[in-house]
Amino acid sequence: MADTVTGAPKSSQPEFTKIVDKLLGSEGPVFDKNGNFYMVAPEVEKDGAFAGQILKIDLSTCKATVICEPVIDSNGGVPAGCQCDKDNIIWIADMRLGILTMDQSGQFKQFCKVDKDGNVMQGCNDCSFDYDGNLWVTAPAGEISPYPFRRSTEEPFGSVYCVTNKKEVIKVDTGYKFSNGIAVQHKQDGKPWKVIVAETFTKSLWAYDILGSGKVGQKTLWGKLPGDLEGGPDGMDFDEAGNLIVAHWGSSHLEVFGPDGGSPHTRIKCPFSKPSNVHFQPGTSTVYVTEHEFHGLWKFQWEHPGKPQYCDV
Repeated sequence: MADTVTGAPKSSQPEFTKIVDKLLGSEGPVFDKNGNFYMVAPEVEKDGAFAGQILKIDLSTCKATVICEPVIDSNGGVPAGCQCDKDNIIWIADMRLGILTMDQSGQFKQFCKVDKDGNVMQGCNDCSFDYDGNLWVTAPAGEISPYPFRRSTEEPFGSVYCVTNKKEVIKVDTGYKFSNGIAVQHKQDGKPWKVIVAETFTKSLWAYDILGSGKVGQKTLWGKLPGDLEGGPDGMDFDEAGNLIVAHWGSSHLEVFGPDGGSPHTRIKCPFSKPSNVHFQPGTSTVYVTEHEFHGLWKFQWEHPGKPQYCDV
C-alpha cells in the first residue's frame, strides 16, 4: 500500500447544483463522443420484477428520457455502470445481464453469456476503458439471468473481468466482498499502468499493475477510505493532476486520493448522504455526481479538469 497522507485531510464544500432526481438507483453517468449525457436507474421494477432503465439527460432542460429498458428472455436488467468507446457505442455493466452494448438509438445487445473459459458471466456493476481499448469490469453479483439473482455483503465472490481490445472476455480475479467502482491509471505517455478496484464492504481500493490486455500483476492495497460508517467506495474517476475522486457511499463525501493512493488528502462534502458515482464532463472541471438519497444527478466544479476518457483520446 502506498504511504498514507499525514495529518487530517483538507475539507472542501463546493456548491452543488441538482440536475434531476427520482431516478431510482441513480448511477452510471457518461458522455458520448457527441456530448450527449446518459445515466441509469437500476432499481426500477415492474410487477415486482427487475426493469432497470438507461436514460438520456438533456442537461440544458434537466429533462430525463428513457431510451432503453434491457430485457433478455423476459428477464429485466439492472444496468449500473457505463462507458463510451471510440465508435460511440455505450458499454453497460448490468447486474442481471452482464455486459451490454447500446447504440445512439437505444438498441442494445448482450455482449456475452460466458467468459473465454466457458464459465457463466457474473452480474456486472461498473466498467472503465484503458487507452489501449481494453474494458475493465467489476462483477459483484452471482451468475447472470436466468440464474437467480445473488449478491452479498459477506460472501467474497465478487470478480473483475477484462474485455480485451480483441473482444476476449477474461476473468482477471475474484474473491471480493462486492467489487464495485473501477478506474484505470495511466502513465504520462498514455500507457495503461494500474487498474484500481473498489471493494465496498471493506472500504478498500485495490490495485493491479497492468501487464497487457487482460493481464495483471499481484493485487495490492492501494487506498483505504476513512470512517466506520456503513458503506464504502463506489464509482470513481481521475482528474488531469492524477487525483482519484471516489464516491464514498453512505458518508456524504467524495474522497480525493493523490496519484499514490494511501489516505484521501481532501474530503468533498455533498448535500446528500449516498454518492454513487462521479464523471467529468470532457475537457472541463465539471464533475457530475449520482446519488442514492434523492436518486439524483448533481454537478460541481473541481480544482482540475478530468482525465480524458478513452473515447476522447
